[in-house]
Amino acid sequence: MTGDQPGTPRARSGLVRSLFDRFGHLLHELSKFATVGGIAFLVDFALFNVLTAGRGVEPVTAKTISTVVAATLAFLGNRFWTWRHRERSNPVREYALFFFFNGVGLGIAVACLAISRYGLGSIWPGVFQTTLADNIASFIVGTGLGTLFRFWSYRRFVFVEAGTRRVPRGPDPDSQA
Repeated sequence: MTGDQPGTPRARSGLVRSLFDRFGHLLHELSKFATVGGIAFLVDFALFNVLTAGRGVEPVTAKTISTVVAATLAFLGNRFWTWRHRERSNPVREYALFFFFNGVGLGIAVACLAISRYGLGSIWPGVFQTTLADNIASFIVGTGLGTLFRFWSYRRFVFVEAGTRRVPRGPDPDSQA
């Protein structure tokens, strides 16, 4: 009996290695994206709370402002660190698409906040019209859903991989021409 039988430690380590070889680059990108996003999240969180508590700005307006500031930071981090290995296209195109998709992500977070504060808050104001509820709806639920959307859209549409050039092939030796 060898160590390569299904279910043995050696076979499992081979599976893990195979999965890492196949998806390691994605894991690497995801970890960088998460780091940039974590820093932008802290900026967003701090600025939102300073604006609402310290300045008395209405929560949806504060969320919009804090997200735009954090998004600018995230764009720079993602362009020049997360996806620096990807081909650069027109910077105006990248910036515009980044902010378009970030706007959709902002819409997701603001919608979660608005549903909590104004929808559920009209039913249970003592629960859903609180700073804690605003933070949970905006930063946990909204940012979580928005982050999944942003990773997919940035990777797919903004910071695209260089296209693979097609190499003209000669006649197929197996074809009957």
